[in-house]
Amino acid sequence: MVLGKQGAGKGTQCVRLSHHYVVPHVSTGDMLRAAVKSGSTLGLKVKAIMDRGELLGDDIIMEMVAERLAEPDARARGFILDGCPRTTTQAEMLAAMLEPLQLDLVIDIEVPTSQVLKRLASRRVCVDCNTNYSVSAPPRVNWTCDVCGGEVIQREDDTEEAIRRRLELYERETAPLIDWYRSRGLLAQVNGSGAPDAVLRRIVRAIEQRRSQGAPHR
Repeated sequence: MVLGKQGAGKGTQCVRLSHHYVVPHVSTGDMLRAAVKSGSTLGLKVKAIMDRGELLGDDIIMEMVAERLAEPDARARGFILDGCPRTTTQAEMLAAMLEPLQLDLVIDIEVPTSQVLKRLASRRVCVDCNTNYSVSAPPRVNWTCDVCGGEVIQREDDTEEAIRRRLELYERETAPLIDWYRSRGLLAQVNGSGAPDAVLRRIVRAIEQRRSQGAPHR
């Protein structure tokens, strides 16, 4: 599982880790955006909350996560969990959901808030496949996704006001997870500053160190 402030590069690194270890990337953000795009009742409710820069209730998040983790690929090979849990309540629900197993490791990507604000303000995202770009690293052709050809836009919840609101919520509700997982011997903190490749190497090093020590449930 990977923790970190939004804009810390968490999502991109989770995708890269899933490719590196050939396991599914389970992203609550992707699941929620798919619900919004569908225009369902749940999607409309989710959209209103996300547009305000607020976090969703534990019941909505954990129901989606439980369904995804029950699928064959996650059960067979494991998974990279991105965006959940965000509160200690969700952490307790996840632990109960996974019993008798538990997470191998929780990665906390540490990036200064000023850097997070700068990254998010310049972020652009493909509306179809959610590939991330930025103003300084755009797609090759006219804001059209290099991966799938979809339109690349600035998300509505990437306005400065919504970003600051999410960071405030993170400090109040999500940051306590660091102590929760540290107390259980599951936390590794990684410097998230610098080139993406360098950050990925640091994360892989932390994972391999834990694997060499023996995963908690193996």
